[in-house]
Amino acid sequence: MDKKWNILVINLGSTSSKIAYCQNDEIIDQVELLHDSIELKNIKDPESLVAFYKKNVLGFLDEKGLAITEMDALAVRGIGKWSSYRHGAYLLTPQLGEDCRSSPVGHRGLYASTMIGDDLSRTYGVPAYLYDVVPTDEVPDIASICGIANYRMRIASHTLNCRAVARKAAENSGRDSNKSTFIISHLGGGFGTLVYKDGIIIDTYSAETGCFTPERAGRVPVSFVTSLFADGKYSGQDIERILKKDVGLFGHLGTSDCLEVEKRITNGDKKAKLVYEAMAYQVSKDISALGAVVCGKVDAIILTGGISKSAMLTGWIKERVSYIAQVIIMPSMEMEALAGGVARVLNGDEHVNNYEEVGERILFESLADA
Repeated sequence: MDKKWNILVINLGSTSSKIAYCQNDEIIDQVELLHDSIELKNIKDPESLVAFYKKNVLGFLDEKGLAITEMDALAVRGIGKWSSYRHGAYLLTPQLGEDCRSSPVGHRGLYASTMIGDDLSRTYGVPAYLYDVVPTDEVPDIASICGIANYRMRIASHTLNCRAVARKAAENSGRDSNKSTFIISHLGGGFGTLVYKDGIIIDTYSAETGCFTPERAGRVPVSFVTSLFADGKYSGQDIERILKKDVGLFGHLGTSDCLEVEKRITNGDKKAKLVYEAMAYQVSKDISALGAVVCGKVDAIILTGGISKSAMLTGWIKERVSYIAQVIIMPSMEMEALAGGVARVLNGDEHVNNYEEVGERILFESLADA
C-alpha cells in the first residue's frame, strides 16, 4: 500500500475496550481501557450503555489531539442482524445500524461499537466498516448438520483474529495463506477452535459447542439442561445463571483469572490443577477432532488470544496435539486486522460485501434442484 490511510479503530468489550489510531495496519496510538464489570452490569438501558462507551472513544480522540474529520474511515468491531456473513468488509449502512439497534445480538461491546460507529459516521460523513464479523459463515453444509432434522447449526467464531493470525503465520513461513491449512484456537474469556483452509473458515467449535473456558460452560449434556427445566424449582433467571454466569473456571474455582489459578496450582491446590488441566484437555480434543476435517493435512496449529501467553496451559495442549502438526503461539491481532482490512478496501485491493445479501443459510438448499 503506497497511500497512508488514517483509520480510527473501535473495538469495545465487556471487560476491556481498545481504541486506536492507525495508518493502514500500523498502530500509531492506542489505548486499552479496563472496565468495572459491576458498573457495566448495572447499566441496563441501551442509551446509557452507548454513552458509557462513547465517552471513552471521544476521550481518546481528545487526549491524542485527533479529530474524526481527519480520518479516512472508521474500522468497527460490530454486527448487524444475526445471520450468515461472508468474510471481509461490510459498509456500516443505515440499515445495518438499524438492524443492530432494533435487535441487539452478541455481547454488549459489539452493540455499542456498532452504534457509536454509526453515529460518528453519520455525524461527520466518514465511512465506517465492519470486518470479519463474528457470525461469518462459509462452512460447507456437512459441517452445519446436527441430529435435529431441518435445523442448521449457527456458525460463530473469533473470525477477525483467527484469519489475521493465519495470514501472518503463512507469511512468516513463506506460504500463500490462500493455499494453507491451519487449526486455530483463540484462547480468551471465551474460546473458539476452528479450521482455516485456503482463506476460508470451514468448521468451528464455538463457545457453546466447544470446550469450557474461564467464563463459558461450553458443551453440556442435553439431559442436564432438560433436568433444570423439568425440576420446577428453578426460575428462568436461575437457569440463566447456572448455564451462563457461574460457569467455566469461575464456576469451579470462583475466579476466571488464569494468573490466579496458576498461582493456586503453584501453591499446591490440587483441585485448581485438575480443573485447569481439564480445560487444556478439552481444547486438545477440539483441535484433534478438527484435524479429521482435513484428514490430518495441517500446516500448523496456532494458539492465540490472551491466555495463549500461559506456558502452563499451552504446554499441556502441545503435549496432546503436536502429533498433528507444529504448534505456534501468536499474539492477538484484532486491531491490526480491523485497520488492515479497511485499508485494503480503501486501496481497492478488497471489495466490500453487500449487506443486503446477508441472510440465513438454508440447510439442503443446494440439493433442492438435484
